[in-house]
Amino acid sequence: MTSPRVLVVDNGSLSIPQVRRSFEALGAQTDLARADEVPDALPAKYQALVLSGTKVRAYDSDHYRRLIDLVHGSAVPVWGICGGMQIIATSAGAELVEGRSRVGTHEVRVDKTEPVFADAKPTVTLFQRHMLYVKAAPPGFTAIGWSDDAPVEFLRSDDGRVYGSQAHLEFREDGLSVLRGFVSLFS
Repeated sequence: MTSPRVLVVDNGSLSIPQVRRSFEALGAQTDLARADEVPDALPAKYQALVLSGTKVRAYDSDHYRRLIDLVHGSAVPVWGICGGMQIIATSAGAELVEGRSRVGTHEVRVDKTEPVFADAKPTVTLFQRHMLYVKAAPPGFTAIGWSDDAPVEFLRSDDGRVYGSQAHLEFREDGLSVLRGFVSLFS
C-alpha cells in the first residue's frame, strides 16, 4: 500500500520540522508549502492538508485568503494546529479573545466519542504556546475538546472533514495519539 501524502502549510511556525516528523512517524509522506504559495486547488496526490501554527495573527484574513480558499474548497481532511485552527475558525466566523498566556504542558479534556480521539486518553497533556483563544465554535463547527482556560481546545466541522487543535500536537506523545486518529481518516 502506498503511504498517504500530506501537504503541510507553513504559516511561520518554528515547529515545522516537528510537525513533519510527527506525520512521517505515523506513515505519511509530507510536502511543504508556505501559506502565500499554496496552490489554488489541492493536487490529487494529497490525501490531507495540515496548517501549522502562525506568526502573523490568524484573524488577518487578507494575508491568509488563498489558504482559506484552499481549505474550504478542498475535499480532503484538514487539521489546523494552534494558529492554523484559529485561521480556520475565524474564517468561519469565530471570534478570537485574549486569555491567560500559556507556555508549556496543559491538560485538555476530549470528547472520546470522536473517532480522532480513539487512541487518546480522556484527558490529554499537550504543549501550548499562545494567549489568543477561540471564544466559541463558529457556525458549522463543534468544540470537541476543552480546558479550564479555553472552551475550544479542539474543533471539528459538522461534516467531519476539518479539525483543529489549540495545542501543538507535534511535541508530546498525547498529541501524537490524536494525530494518529486524524491519519486514520485518510490512510
